[in-house]
Amino acid sequence: MPIYEYQCGDCRNEFSRLQPIGANADGMRCPKCKSPEIERQLSTFASTSSSPDVACPAAASCPSAFT
Repeated sequence: MPIYEYQCGDCRNEFSRLQPIGANADGMRCPKCKSPEIERQLSTFASTSSSPDVACPAAASCPSAFT
């Protein structure tokens, strides 16, 4: 399950919730002020790879990409 980030439209509190994929803010309230004015925020994610070619910006331009 992903962690979604939210912001309260009233007090601007930012918080996160572990929810099923595609979940929305229906019925959710701000944990700080209890307002129902919640908006999901655009967030980034981290990814790791064990491949040695991770630093290569384009697979086609890496000498070892197709070997």
